[in-house]
Amino acid sequence: MATVKTRDGTEIFYKDWGTGQPIVFSHGWPLSGDDWDAQMIFFRSQGFRVIAHDRRGHGRSTQTDAGNEMDTYADDLQALFEALDLRGAVLIGHSTGGGEVARFLGRHGTSRVAKAVLIGAVPPVMLKSDKNPGGLPIEVFDGIRAGLAANRAQFYRDLPGGPFYGFNRPGAAVSAGVIDNWWRQGMMGGIKAQYDCVKAFSETDFTEDLKKIDIPTLVMHGDDDQIVPIDDSARISSTLLPQGTLKVYPGFPHGMATTHADVINADLLAFIRA
Repeated sequence: MATVKTRDGTEIFYKDWGTGQPIVFSHGWPLSGDDWDAQMIFFRSQGFRVIAHDRRGHGRSTQTDAGNEMDTYADDLQALFEALDLRGAVLIGHSTGGGEVARFLGRHGTSRVAKAVLIGAVPPVMLKSDKNPGGLPIEVFDGIRAGLAANRAQFYRDLPGGPFYGFNRPGAAVSAGVIDNWWRQGMMGGIKAQYDCVKAFSETDFTEDLKKIDIPTLVMHGDDDQIVPIDDSARISSTLLPQGTLKVYPGFPHGMATTHADVINADLLAFIRA
């Protein structure tokens, strides 16, 4: 397996296919680089070099006890960029991966990245507070942690079978394979890292990171996203980005890059080639 070793000895697994302009994908919680299968195969066929890593503690990367927070995630991604000498890349993040992208660009700059995309992403901050009254209450995230601690395997059946892909909506075309694949990816990772990551994706404030991103950035979000509600995320993020563009998808769920891959891939391609 291809891995990059970080400063603290963590091994970050990655897939690196093809040649041409690199597209780097950052996955959501608690998944792995495999969540980008539909994008990896499509953009590889379009002549791009496609790269997807497993965040520390997730997938095939080291099941870490420490470093499960956004600064270290960003530094791990920088280690990958340096090891592969990536330049002129397009950086795409979904959900928690969108937070990782924002923190990476805010912390390490945009010198190696030409464009960025945030899909159903957690920035600017998910947690409700006096400064962020439209956010989600801490009880939501405490519930996630409780579900993990009590029965991670069952929790990872219930979430994709319900709100993540919108399979709880009337008339939804439920895919058992998609649910099974979500469960498989989640159970590959370490519970400690995934537990810690809940705090990372819910409480990290990316406002100042977004303001520093001086490259074209596409913000893509479904208006029926039940995991990261659009009004307190994409609609705000797009106004903080110096070169941000918001594209709203009526009725699309959080996991729209899987459920509506044909639409998302076409729009990503148009943005990249523009």
